[in-house]
Amino acid sequence: MPSLFPGMDPYLEQPTFWSAFHSRLIVAIADALAPQLRPRYYIEVETRTYTDIDGELLVGIPDGVVLARTQAVPTEPRDGAVETVAVQPRPQQVTLPMPVEIKERYLTVREVGTDAVITVIEVLSPKNKRQGPGRAAYVTKRQAILSSASHLVELDLLRGDEPLPMAGAGPLAQYHVLVSRSDQRPQADLYGFTVQEPLPLFPLPLKGDDESLGVDLASIFAGVYERASYDLRIDYSQAPPPPIFTQADQAWINGLLQSDRS
Repeated sequence: MPSLFPGMDPYLEQPTFWSAFHSRLIVAIADALAPQLRPRYYIEVETRTYTDIDGELLVGIPDGVVLARTQAVPTEPRDGAVETVAVQPRPQQVTLPMPVEIKERYLTVREVGTDAVITVIEVLSPKNKRQGPGRAAYVTKRQAILSSASHLVELDLLRGDEPLPMAGAGPLAQYHVLVSRSDQRPQADLYGFTVQEPLPLFPLPLKGDDESLGVDLASIFAGVYERASYDLRIDYSQAPPPPIFTQADQAWINGLLQSDRS
């Protein structure tokens, strides 16, 4: 069965589903575009690797260990004088935040023969948007692309965390697709849409005078949703994952889910 939502399904943003959905969507985009790109271009699934720290793990140190290494304990000596015996406090086991190797997939459209990168396609992950090493690594990569002759297509299907830098957009929609053509920078085209709207058809820019390809994101998403059987796995009786929707959007979602149950 197809998704209940006309466009992006917000229930896929929860951690239980996002990582696998992210991988499936990237491969599905590649598979959908590959036949259309032949014979001048090919599309490749690439991997970016960096080291991150699990910020949710904190080092817990008991106050007693911090304030004193020994503790005086009075005892009764044989001659009646008061003595003290130094006792070491018992250690507490803690968990340290450890470096973790992060691997993120993205797509490149390359020219046959030269292998030159014509277009980079990124599907943002939570670590790309959340403050920390992941966002820093992605912003550095993004700036390198924007300083090059390669085009950039950036899909943001996550409502949470701060959007990537851009100016002049006004209030951003919940989701968006950014298309940055190398010959039109710093201007770029931003396709914004909400949970109530369908996923857009957007252009994939290519080299020189070659006509852009139309990317039917709605059709690609529908295929991923069906093949992964998300209709059988998502519990739509639960509230959508954060961030919280506006009252108007939540009322619309409630009506959508209620009509499906009736």
